[in-house]
Amino acid sequence: MKITIHGSGDAFGSGGRFNTCLQIEAGEAKLLLDCGSSSMVALNRAGVVRNQLSTLLFTHFHGDHFGGLAAFLLEAQFLSRRREPLTIAGPEGVEHRARHALETDFPGASSNRWRFPITYVEITPEAPAELDGIAVEAFAMVHDERAGPCQGYRLSHGGKTFAYSGDTAWTDALIPLAAGADALLVECYTFDRVLANHLDYRSLAAHRDALDTPRIILTHMGPDMLAHGEPLPETRAHDGMVLHL
Repeated sequence: MKITIHGSGDAFGSGGRFNTCLQIEAGEAKLLLDCGSSSMVALNRAGVVRNQLSTLLFTHFHGDHFGGLAAFLLEAQFLSRRREPLTIAGPEGVEHRARHALETDFPGASSNRWRFPITYVEITPEAPAELDGIAVEAFAMVHDERAGPCQGYRLSHGGKTFAYSGDTAWTDALIPLAAGADALLVECYTFDRVLANHLDYRSLAAHRDALDTPRIILTHMGPDMLAHGEPLPETRAHDGMVLHL
């Protein structure tokens, strides 16, 4: 499994980073895990051929994770002239959210006659799914239910498992999310300032021994976390980082 982090930033592009956008390649499967508002710029810069991406999978519906969807679809329709089927997957309500985002960003776009078939798949903690041969399990996270349900995912293929928290404060659900995974990509917005809907490094470090994974990568870092440049046991994500599992 290959994970390319096209966007590792927070909602505000702190540090000049793009919004969250992860490309997952496993066997023949190629999917995006989150597609934030700046993701089309990141994908263009990286030269990603988007018609080869079969699936968009979302953790929740905030703009820095979901806001690139409308542009992705309209670029596929009018520039790339996509014909390949596309799956849009995510928490409960993903189809309604997608149609609403299209209509909000580009009024009238939700009624387009698409050149390519679109299938919507809801994934919940009670209903895991398989996307192009990748097994996907969802875990409820603690972030902002107005933009949710907010979920983290375990993606498994070929005996390898990648875990991603999405946005969350500390929750014990991170423990089974990480359990036995080859790598955990986890948000770490602040260093020691505790927030109700984001994770701080001190809280993560306090629970590190409960996270049964050999590799933790920190992402979604805000200005406070970025200011702490000292060495840490965990790896800091950056735009363009590639993980091989």
